[in-house]
Parts: sequence; structure tokens; C-alpha cells
Amino acid sequence: MTEMAPPRILPVGDCAVSVQFGEIVDLSINARVLALDRSLTAAALPGVVEMVPTYRSLLIHFDPLQISAAALETAIHRCLVEGAPSGTAASEGRQWQVPVGYGGEFGMDLSDLAGRHGLSEEAIVATHSSATYHVYMIGFAPGFAYLGGLPERLKTPRRSEPRMLTPAGSVSIGGAQSAVASVPLPSGWHMIGRTPFASFDPSRDPVFLFRPGDVIRFTAIGPADWYSLAGRLQRGEIVPQPEGRCA
Repeated sequence: MTEMAPPRILPVGDCAVSVQFGEIVDLSINARVLALDRSLTAAALPGVVEMVPTYRSLLIHFDPLQISAAALETAIHRCLVEGAPSGTAASEGRQWQVPVGYGGEFGMDLSDLAGRHGLSEEAIVATHSSATYHVYMIGFAPGFAYLGGLPERLKTPRRSEPRMLTPAGSVSIGGAQSAVASVPLPSGWHMIGRTPFASFDPSRDPVFLFRPGDVIRFTAIGPADWYSLAGRLQRGEIVPQPEGRCA
């Protein structure tokens, strides 16, 4: 097995550092990012303001009046060696089953995508909903979930002309990734469906539904079920919950 390169700690201005673990999108690299995030969270260092895990790095914002860059780097090295204590909060990803209305009014690009790949719309839906997706990071917009695990046959270059607006909850494909949009926004990704789950809700605690390290599977539902579920969610009769934690 190839030995992993040691992480690099790089300054980002005078109040942030980036701990970089690699140069590619890879589950093992992302696992190291999330492990450091958990370890530093458990350490609760005074002066650490925020941490932002990405595909291959962890951005750490800090207050230099409370902790120096040198002291933070020492703490980072210690966490890298010791790892996160067992039983720490968010020590495992969670498993989600996410309902999606595919095609038609929910996924305006599904038909075009099927034509591109020489598949039926049903085959696209079956393939997309049969995969298991890893939440690599949250970014671009509040709660926007970038997902790895898209089946090879569905990989598609982004749209040549971005759409000016896609609705919140859009489930889309862009390149080798899938995504769940959190708010209405412009997008160059191919919109194939929409979930009634709100992945970003400022009135909820936590405001983000998904977090890096979570695992998502999609379930196809029809329009009647979609609107019924959306109504129950809006009225607060049900709240999206994960099915469990990843093994």
C-alpha cells in the first residue's frame, strides 16, 4: 500500500492556515481531513474561530490575539498524531435516505441527459438512485452538498450555458459529481430532480441538514408523494432525520 504523504500546513493571510492532505478527490484523503476537523473540535482550542473541511484540506480560521500561528501549528501536529478521542461528537458520518422527484417539473434536464447517454429516463433515475453518495464538503452556497460516488455512466460535462436560477432542493449532476442545492441559485449543473428536504434552514438547529462525511442514498418518489411530503415538512409534522451512523 502506498504511504500517504504528510500534510502541509500553509498560511492563509495572518488569521488562517490551510492543512492540505493531497491534490486529488479521494475518500481516504477526505477521511484524513475530517479526522483532523473532529480532533481539533474536541481539543476546543481558545482562539480557533471556525474550521472549513473541503475535499482535500482543512481551512482553520483563528484569532491571532488569542492564539499564535506557531501555537496553532503545534496543536495541529499533536492532533494529527493523537487523532480524535473516541466518542467525540460527529465522530461518524450519518446515513440519509433522501426522497427525490425526478424529471418533469422537478428535473428539467433529465430528458436531455438521457438523450446524451443513450439511456431512457427510467434508466437514469434507476442508476442515480442505486448509488451511495459521500458528502465531501459543504460550500459555494449555505448547505450546498458536494457528493462523490456518481456512477461512471452518468458522468456528464457541465452545461455549456448556466441556468440563471435553479430552485432549492435541486438534485443535479456536474462532471463526476452529484449535488443537492440548498437555496435558489444559478447553476451550470444538470438538474435531474428535486427533494422536498431543506438542506439549509436558518430557523433550524443545526441550520445545515448534511455535513461532510455523511452518506446519502436517493429514493425516487412521484409528484403526489412529493407534494404531500413537502406539505408535512412545511407544517412541521415531520423533521428530516438520518437513518443511523456509518459503520
